[in-house]
Amino acid sequence: MNRADPTVAFERPRRRMLEAQLLPRGISDPRVLDAMLHVPRHMFVNAALASHAYQDSALPIGEGQTISQPYMVAKMSQLLELQGHERVLEIGTGCGYQTAVLSRLCRRVYSIERIASLSQRARRNLRAARHANVMLKCADGTLGWDEYAPFDAILAAAGGSAIPDAWVQQLRDGGMLIMPLGSTGAHELIRLRKRGNTLIEERFDSCSFVPLIAGAHS
Repeated sequence: MNRADPTVAFERPRRRMLEAQLLPRGISDPRVLDAMLHVPRHMFVNAALASHAYQDSALPIGEGQTISQPYMVAKMSQLLELQGHERVLEIGTGCGYQTAVLSRLCRRVYSIERIASLSQRARRNLRAARHANVMLKCADGTLGWDEYAPFDAILAAAGGSAIPDAWVQQLRDGGMLIMPLGSTGAHELIRLRKRGNTLIEERFDSCSFVPLIAGAHS
């Protein structure tokens, strides 16, 4: 393997992450496991935190935001049941780590980040980690990305008390939406399947995410 490949560094910690954190908690989709094994999480955190990149926790990335716990990234990705042909809308790019995982699972990711400095950082991270099938923009994520709708799946990496109407409208019939739903600091991971005018809801893990905020911040 080319030693310049960014996936080579920290390969053992990534494998331990799978064995200790993901497999025992029911992450079984082989495509998700492969993505988690090959996306270099240490490239998406601050250099000072690189040695902690594969630990079982969220980490700060600045601007009051976090990179999600590896298990939660894998869980949300697995719940979307992606096959590889899909177009996925992500709300809350952050540092780009969840974006990178999704990019290995679908045809194209359209990701929105409301904080300009994070959007720029994510762009640099994704370029450095060689993820090309991604489109990014800094904007109000609650409005979705109507220009490229409908989407096969939507993933929100921020928690809210309600699902924005724009997301439901921009989700194709038969598509799935994953988001943390609930009050600040006390969310529950939900999956919605769109069937005509009906949303079929399933509930999974309790979790805690940064809040979903309308508007954009330059």
